[in-house]
Amino acid sequence: MPGLWSPVDVGRMRLRHRLALSPMMRNRALPDGSPTPLDAEYFAQRASLGLLITGGTQPSADGQGFLLSHGCHTDAHIAGWQQVTKAVHDAGGHLFVQLMHAGRVAHPDNTPHGRAPVAPSAVAAGVGIHTPSGNQQVPPPRELSTKEVRATVDDFRRAAAAAIEAGADGVEVHGANGFLVQQFLSANANHRTDAYGGSIAGRTRFALEVTEAVAAEIGADRTAVRLSPGLRGFGIDEGETGPATYAHLVRALARLDLAFLHVTHHGDDALLAELRTAFPGPLLLTRPGATVRERSADVKSGLADLVTLGRLALANPDVVARLRAGAALNSPDPATFYGGGAEGYTDYPAL
Repeated sequence: MPGLWSPVDVGRMRLRHRLALSPMMRNRALPDGSPTPLDAEYFAQRASLGLLITGGTQPSADGQGFLLSHGCHTDAHIAGWQQVTKAVHDAGGHLFVQLMHAGRVAHPDNTPHGRAPVAPSAVAAGVGIHTPSGNQQVPPPRELSTKEVRATVDDFRRAAAAAIEAGADGVEVHGANGFLVQQFLSANANHRTDAYGGSIAGRTRFALEVTEAVAAEIGADRTAVRLSPGLRGFGIDEGETGPATYAHLVRALARLDLAFLHVTHHGDDALLAELRTAFPGPLLLTRPGATVRERSADVKSGLADLVTLGRLALANPDVVARLRAGAALNSPDPATFYGGGAEGYTDYPAL
């Protein structure tokens, strides 16, 4: 697999190879959103991947969408993340905390304050999510006022500062997978008429302001952004203006000198090539369903500087050693992906 095993500089990090741990929500936080010693063990086990990105971590109480998801906005959260970052650093890895505001993909029963979800506009996602009483449809969200949008930008900034205080190497702004940032980007979810809606420039404003605020707080070289152009999950339909929206956004992000841009590819090869050309810094590529050899080809061709591993890394804490040796790989157990304890989290065997 040529290309995977050469070193690369990313932000403040010198990485020994081109693999990274994909952000995956595992829903094993304490009820208040704090990480646990089990989280520290899980990430430290996978430290040989070099760059580890956490699952979606809410920057505020309003940002929580799912049960037992992690937070990064209280003293207890910071103390929990300090356990995780120390374990990862002691094992030789680097940790980026992914800040994710779920927006309209939320249910009051899953949050500490029981409030309705918030979003760019009062447009329901039309999906169900797991709650303490089973699967329920997410309710219509409340539209954020212009003042509240600006306050939410500040929530991301403060959460980024908390992540660095906890010892993280950086922060990834989650602008993908149908959550709040992508809701602002998508014309079918964003019907606003203020400065955060309407035109492409308006719909990309929130993503840019969040990224700029985080970069100003912790440094651009510790700031990354994740995007998923063409995603149609959680009610998102970006329509005909989708490619132009991402081209505009990435050209603006390129001026910020970020640590990396993380793109989850959903089939538009021409757009992916355009984004690669527009972004001069390191590009981290997630290509769902691709083989490791296909991901290696993306590095060899120059389309990506790094590539992620998700389920393979979930099931193989020593996946780097296994790939180097051509060893057999454990199979992931989907029944233990979300929630629970050590089973399916920290008990997958190493070589």
